[in-house]
Amino acid sequence: MTKILMPIGDATETLDTFYPFFRLQEEGWEVVVAGPEARLYHTVLHEIPPAASVPWDITQERPSYHIQATVAFQDIRADDYAGMFVSGGRAPEYIRYNQDLLKAVREIAEAAKPIACVCHGIEILSAAGVIEGRKVTTVAKCALDAQQGGADYVDTPVIVDGPFVTARVWHDNAPLMRAFVKMLKDAGN
Repeated sequence: MTKILMPIGDATETLDTFYPFFRLQEEGWEVVVAGPEARLYHTVLHEIPPAASVPWDITQERPSYHIQATVAFQDIRADDYAGMFVSGGRAPEYIRYNQDLLKAVREIAEAAKPIACVCHGIEILSAAGVIEGRKVTTVAKCALDAQQGGADYVDTPVIVDGPFVTARVWHDNAPLMRAFVKMLKDAGN
């Protein structure tokens, strides 16, 4: 079965993670969840509360479901994967320092395998140095991360540039996943 890598950490965003986790399995691919360690991780819900009576400018974070990582970053072999899905949340802010993860991201990108990324996941691609010269989108507050990685940030739901497909937030999951599934199938997976 074709494997898709999904790196996560504590505080990975629930909808950024679970929608693609199950959607890719529906297509028949095995989603391999990897973390700093092979263990259970906490996901979180991020949203701006809809109460107009209580202004809130940034996303509020609440605990959500758990997800099991079956592989540690240090044990990732990039050759084992046909592509990668990088979810958002606060996890990328922390796991982008993991050199084993960055090595795997670089190897998958250098092999021109499809890579999907949503929201704060761009922090990982930027840290790995794989988006230079690419056009990408991400949540607006991560535009600087994209630009610091040498990418051209555009505020639009989804952008496909070479082997990369990027989206702003989980609200863009449907067009993101349509594009990523097409990329994987076009690559013969």
